[in-house]
Amino acid sequence: MTNVPPQRHEERTREARSVIGTGYARLTGRFILIAVTCSVVPLLLVGYGISRHYSRIARARMRADFRGRTSQHKKTIELFLSERTAAIQLLAQTHSLDHLRDPRRLSSALAVLNHEYRNAFTDLGLIDGSGKHLAYVGPYDLMDKNYAKASWFEQVLTRGAFVSDMFLGFRRVPHVIIAVSRIDRGRMWILRATLNTRVFRSLVEGVRIGRTGEVYLLNRQGILQTQPRSKGRIMEKAALRVGTHHSGIRVRVLSTPSQGRQIVAQTWLQQVRWALVVRQSYDEAFADVNQANRSSLITLVLSAVAILLVSVFTARTMIKSIKKRDLEKDLLTRQLMQAGKMASVGELAAGVAHEVNNPLAIIMTERQILLDVAGCASGVDPGLKAQLEKSLSQIQTQCKRCKHTTQNLLRFSRRTEAVLEEVDLNAFLTEVVELLEREASSSGVKFLMALQEGLPAILSDPSLLQQVFLNILSNAVDAHEGKPYGRVAVSTRLDVMTGAVEVIVADTGWGIRLEHLDKVFDPFFTTKPTGKGTGLGLSICYGIVKRLGGEIAVESAAGEGAVFAVILPKRPPADFESAFNIGRQASEEIESSQKEELK
Repeated sequence: MTNVPPQRHEERTREARSVIGTGYARLTGRFILIAVTCSVVPLLLVGYGISRHYSRIARARMRADFRGRTSQHKKTIELFLSERTAAIQLLAQTHSLDHLRDPRRLSSALAVLNHEYRNAFTDLGLIDGSGKHLAYVGPYDLMDKNYAKASWFEQVLTRGAFVSDMFLGFRRVPHVIIAVSRIDRGRMWILRATLNTRVFRSLVEGVRIGRTGEVYLLNRQGILQTQPRSKGRIMEKAALRVGTHHSGIRVRVLSTPSQGRQIVAQTWLQQVRWALVVRQSYDEAFADVNQANRSSLITLVLSAVAILLVSVFTARTMIKSIKKRDLEKDLLTRQLMQAGKMASVGELAAGVAHEVNNPLAIIMTERQILLDVAGCASGVDPGLKAQLEKSLSQIQTQCKRCKHTTQNLLRFSRRTEAVLEEVDLNAFLTEVVELLEREASSSGVKFLMALQEGLPAILSDPSLLQQVFLNILSNAVDAHEGKPYGRVAVSTRLDVMTGAVEVIVADTGWGIRLEHLDKVFDPFFTTKPTGKGTGLGLSICYGIVKRLGGEIAVESAAGEGAVFAVILPKRPPADFESAFNIGRQASEEIESSQKEELK
């Protein structure tokens, strides 16, 4: 095979990538062109038809709705006035003048009216034929007032019942009255009630028609009886000409310099000669028509954008899927390489342990010989003999410590082999903690064990479990970096219902920030400084626990430590063994290839 220079190889790689990128760009362009061409003509026809159809519907619907709103509001106002007028008439017909002259009875009658009609009246007055008050209940001081010259006085005497325009009167506050007259035993008297202006205005002005709509009342002289939303105040001359009295509802379009084009509906009330005016901005009222006119263009633009977005989204999804597969492949390769490295480390640990055990055995033998000689020797200074025995005892202690360390190394090396066996998690976690205890103590971190007694063994892979708990416990120790001391609590408990075992590792470190909490198990995510973490440890732990049929979760808050919970089932899933064998075979192949390279 011909060797290609590195520079030439890089150039060829760039050329290949450029060709691939150009090919995808051309394919994407053709796809978009075909999709747009096949969509434009139908969309033009459909858009034109929709525009014409909905334009007619929107105009007819708007006019009908405007008339309907005006008619409904007219009926509401007329019903309001007629009910209140009928109530005053009924009160006058059913009670005598002498009965109503009593202020307490008149006050009781006002209370009944307001209870029945939701505070519709402000006051109630009884007036004789000369215009003087016989009785009055209300918030104003009107007992000494004479209404003989008031504009409404002659009207009520002539008509028998009268609803006034908005006027100021003696109280100098705009208000509307309802007055009825009656002749009782040859005496003419008038019962006069003032409508609650706030309630009446709320009834008229409370209707909202869009953002610019307004409703108000005018009398025959064009004086405002209620206040418009846009311009004008009560009892001022309105800018709109009221015109002559007419029947039905008249709808017209007006233009003013200040308010622009407006659509106006006007109708006259029957009981009172007031004109009800309903106005709205022409552009807002015909918004549906304008929308219908623009629907074809909007449909075309949205469709083109949608086609483009779908095409781009599809291409990006495919590329993202390919990248994801490559990333998973790379991650699997790293895991297999890690498994191979662990196997090599296990073999090295086993060799070191055996090599160390031999000198330890010789040292222990020589120590015993020295101890026997010291015991048989005579004439030796007692202080020297005691010192010698103390030193030999210290040698025995340190040899046992070394032997304990080598036994841990042997157990670690055996767990690099892929096997399924019964695992006593309490003993297993104790061994893992012993491996990390010396390193942790040098950082001021102590391990606290709270293992449930009588915990049953589970069927699992010790090598995978070791990788999981070494990663979690190492991270727990590292989480205390910068702190003078800390604790890592390891506890176990049995779920009696499922037979699963839960292992909880809680540390007092710096914790995990909230925005990082849902990323801790993502590949290549790490909060450690550059060079101190690859971001694969917890990701590998997550994958291993899931393969074993378990669950792993974390709870944490910044500055409050972290709690990792690992739940392991009594037995792994049924398909674990086959996948496990495949992974072990791949690890053996990697190990074999590494040995071949070394040779």
